[in-house]
Amino acid sequence: MNTSKKSYRLAPLLLTGCMLQGSASPRPNIIFFLADDLGYKDLGCYGSTFYETPNIDKLAAKGVLFTNAYSACAVCSPSRAAILTGKYPGRLKITDWIGPESSHVKGKMTMPAFKQHLPLEEITIAEALKQAGYSTCFVGKWHLGKSDYFPDKQGFDINIGGIDAGSPPSYFSPYTNEVYNKTWRWEGPLPNLEPGPPGEYLTDRLTDEAVNFLDTISGKPFFLYFSHYAVHMPLQAKKELVEKYKEKATKLPPQEIPEFIRDLNGSYTRTVQNHAVYAAMIESLDESIGRVMQKLEEMGASENTIIVFVSDNGGLTTSNFQKYDFKLNPFELPTSVLPFRTGKGFYYEGGVRVPAIIYQPGAATNGKKSDVVVTGTDFYPTLLEMCDIKPLKKQHVDGESLAPVLSGKKDKLLRKAIYWHYPHYHGYGETPVSAIRKGRYKLIQHYENQKVELYDLETDISEKNDLSSALPHVTADLLKDLGKWKKSANVDYAVFPSDQ
Repeated sequence: MNTSKKSYRLAPLLLTGCMLQGSASPRPNIIFFLADDLGYKDLGCYGSTFYETPNIDKLAAKGVLFTNAYSACAVCSPSRAAILTGKYPGRLKITDWIGPESSHVKGKMTMPAFKQHLPLEEITIAEALKQAGYSTCFVGKWHLGKSDYFPDKQGFDINIGGIDAGSPPSYFSPYTNEVYNKTWRWEGPLPNLEPGPPGEYLTDRLTDEAVNFLDTISGKPFFLYFSHYAVHMPLQAKKELVEKYKEKATKLPPQEIPEFIRDLNGSYTRTVQNHAVYAAMIESLDESIGRVMQKLEEMGASENTIIVFVSDNGGLTTSNFQKYDFKLNPFELPTSVLPFRTGKGFYYEGGVRVPAIIYQPGAATNGKKSDVVVTGTDFYPTLLEMCDIKPLKKQHVDGESLAPVLSGKKDKLLRKAIYWHYPHYHGYGETPVSAIRKGRYKLIQHYENQKVELYDLETDISEKNDLSSALPHVTADLLKDLGKWKKSANVDYAVFPSDQ
């Protein structure tokens, strides 16, 4: 770990006491932790017994752990755009991960073109907070457009490490790898993140930079958006931690079911958490969260700082091996999120249900679990309300503030449903699809085969029993609601060539 290297320095800010000029009380600081590809079951506080996450577990114990939190998309760029803008990916026209057309899977239907950047016209949460007097800093993965659309063009005072690529070529300095360079078009050093000593670990280095940013704070409230590259591929971890989990894996009880099972859609899903490298990456992620939280304690800022922790989509647990041969690529599926079905890239629960924790100092619900249905668009209005900033309803049109739930004033939200729209093919096996969750029911509409599925999540969390024929009225109502939302959001569709 390179704790002394400081590639970025911001002059100390001049206001004192975390007060805005003319304000009667200080506004809270905000740290937003975003993990990449971390599955719902990948934390101790969410049920993992193999991965070790004491620091995130501690955060969950003092904050609110959400059991019904969802990403706005089953892949990264759209879900990240939704968090930053408060709008669903379908409305934003950012409906798949951003990258060259040649990298995207083709299918029977023709997929619509989608935006390759987060439009500058969108007022991001960073811009809203900056306008309210916050110092803003972005650390880590961006993946929302090339240099003209980098974080420093979207409301962040400083961008440390954020570029257009979705993963690092290597987690070890000098952060280069011939194979991944060809795949991900790595374009020189990361912004404000020159390579460190050989062997420096990226998760540690990004944490150094986040802590260094906190050292510069002197007065203004701050918004630190710490968007980890971990635990996205390539799967690489520090040797000593890998050895620790290799040993731990040898002590796991025998599996009663096969390590890989075949889903009804033909894909294969890992059933056990035993991947030593992946476990080591999670421990490094947890150590990072712990270091930042320790820094807050040292600063005396813990009781004036909101902390959010969430993943951008479901875990990497399911793939269609017509493309990925797990015998040749054993790292393709490193985790398991059972009893949820499938994982990243799919619109069953394993692909979109994510861990989410919010700590608000003094909140009445701290230390509790909430079953309120949360999605990525909700963080924008939630943070504005927590910070006593006027809502931007035309911007975060698809989100609802969770502040009343966190304060204990309400135990449910006003909205009745949340939605997904993915008019693309994904390499792990998903086809063009839309979905809605309303109350206990979830409906998935497939476009290629015109199939509709309905599940009762209260009794069938694994989505094994399709009720679309047994409950035709529920199916019809949800299809109608989904259709109304798609029309209101003006979404784009995949179409068959004959329909063009």
